[in-house]
Amino acid sequence: MNFIKTIVAAGLVAASTSAFAADITGAGATFPFPIYSKWADAYKKETGNGLNYQSIGSGGGIKQIQAKTVTFGASDMPLKVEQLEKDGLVQWPMVMGAIVPVVNLDGVKPGDMVFDGETLANIYLGKITKWDDPAIKKLNPKVNLPSAAITVVRRSDGSGTTFNFTNYLSKASAEWKSKVGEGTAVEWPTGVGAKGNEGVSGNISQTKNSIGYVEYAYAKQNKLTYTGMVNKGGKTVQPTVDAFQAAASNADWSHAPGYYVILTDQPGDKSWPITAATFILMHKDATDKAASQEAIKFFRWAFKTGDKMAEELDYIPMPDNVVQQIEKTWTSEIKS
Repeated sequence: MNFIKTIVAAGLVAASTSAFAADITGAGATFPFPIYSKWADAYKKETGNGLNYQSIGSGGGIKQIQAKTVTFGASDMPLKVEQLEKDGLVQWPMVMGAIVPVVNLDGVKPGDMVFDGETLANIYLGKITKWDDPAIKKLNPKVNLPSAAITVVRRSDGSGTTFNFTNYLSKASAEWKSKVGEGTAVEWPTGVGAKGNEGVSGNISQTKNSIGYVEYAYAKQNKLTYTGMVNKGGKTVQPTVDAFQAAASNADWSHAPGYYVILTDQPGDKSWPITAATFILMHKDATDKAASQEAIKFFRWAFKTGDKMAEELDYIPMPDNVVQQIEKTWTSEIKS
């Protein structure tokens, strides 16, 4: 599943990194690709303007915007203010979503199983290697777990989904924090690598007795078996829009320099523990200012028109007051 997906104009096309003619060029996170592709299709029909977005992972998106090879980059790992200033970039959150554990086990349906952060960390540390391990059985006493080796699947590319997943594991497990830590790419103790949320989804669907982590829209679109989670409040929650919204409601965007907010492990009985925002990166003083303004038109349209489309894919739209704040950021920081 080593491929890159690209939205070209209205279409969704599997493609290499070769250039395509399009009005707006972007690259980066696979996490928001389902909603960006849906928005691109609707925007093309409404305005005639196309979008070329390469779904190559957050690490690739950051590199491409730094190299000025695209009009915008996309990352689920926000850059800190110091980095934004160094690279002459402006950053804002575009939409919020959630990361879910997914498994491929005979007889197990979506929502049947539950994990807590420590058990997930121990699976990815290589300490828990079989499905009938006592720690998994304790969390899932009613599930018929096989005495089979766990195939661990993780990202092979620089990934904002990985950043949020490993950020959460670092909060849930002191051992994970000290031995592996967080980042778009980490030194994985175990597992099989796959490229993009697309690659992990494909690998899980094809591999019995496997476990992985993907953005929730990919789990739904690919009919993967997602699991529940035990959250910070000790409550078992399922991946639902209400649970994502409960976590997202804790965000204080107005006091966050560069909109730097991490939404993992939020308090609240209903909060989904691996919730995340996905961010857009653009140059404050772009070489091609016309292209920059075309991109802003698309993002403005998406904020104004795209909420229902986002909700249909179980993403959480940015609140209206945050959108107003972002629009002020565009006016004050991006040169036209």
